[in-house]
Amino acid sequence: MPTLPVVTQFLRTDEARFAEVPDFPYRPRYTVVGGLRIAHIDEGPRDAPVVLLMHGEPAWSFLYRKMIPVLLRAGFRVIAPDLVGFGRSDKPTRAADYSYLNHVLWMTAWMEANDLKHLTLFCQDWGSLIGLRLAAAAPQRFDRIVLANGGLPTGTTPVPRAFKLWRAFARYSPWFPIGRIVRSGCVAGLTPQEMAAYDAPFPTRRHRLGARLFPTFVPTTPDDPERERNEAAWEVFKRWHKPFLTLFSNRDPVTRGGHRIWHERVPGAQGQPHAVTRGAGHFLQEDRGAEVAQAIVSFINATPLTSPAAPSPAGP
Repeated sequence: MPTLPVVTQFLRTDEARFAEVPDFPYRPRYTVVGGLRIAHIDEGPRDAPVVLLMHGEPAWSFLYRKMIPVLLRAGFRVIAPDLVGFGRSDKPTRAADYSYLNHVLWMTAWMEANDLKHLTLFCQDWGSLIGLRLAAAAPQRFDRIVLANGGLPTGTTPVPRAFKLWRAFARYSPWFPIGRIVRSGCVAGLTPQEMAAYDAPFPTRRHRLGARLFPTFVPTTPDDPERERNEAAWEVFKRWHKPFLTLFSNRDPVTRGGHRIWHERVPGAQGQPHAVTRGAGHFLQEDRGAEVAQAIVSFINATPLTSPAAPSPAGP
């Protein structure tokens, strides 16, 4: 297993920045891994089935505020971390500290430190690139997976034009307004207060470094350094018989149609109530959050813990 990176140069967003965040009353909890403090929320009964919500780029766990109440009312425990560089988590200030592999290692250490088990993973965008790697490396910790608007690219398939434009914008634009970027990925839009909540973790340009870099880490060429590890993860999913559900949306120009490969390759996806979320953009948690959460509730209730044993893990 690669060595967990230890970071000594980072920023920590002042908690006062989150004072006006709407509809997100949850207390942050912190775990220190590799010298960094990773934030997460943990709500609901300690002994209830756990739903792990993993956000993507350039969001943070605030993205799940419309889904969390639905999951809590259904009796589940909900855990939603902020990835390193996002939300209340620490933000390395050296570009060299950020990489796809480092994010997998940080979140693996976080998951192990909190000893999370019997998880139903819901992942979208970068939450899937990282979350699916966690599940492939430690399948014994996961009971189910729900994938939405994301995947596990290996750099061997064509890259959508919309993603190329986004990657170029992140790399070269002198202007990188987080709240407006998230709004552009929503069909329904966002209020000024909601955009301010997405801006809250990033008071300066230096705080936004991770958000700027993330698009460059997506494997898009066959010589990508993470191709081999993602291909190893795919081998795990080709033997994945535990329940696997896709909930992609119909108005995401980057991932639209990306559910098909999972239906074809993952045994656990056969016969599941897959759905295409209508009227939702890239951030379907914003556009159809309650609807998506209810689909997760129904999926968990319909697939009790009688699943086959986990496949052999892949390395991180």
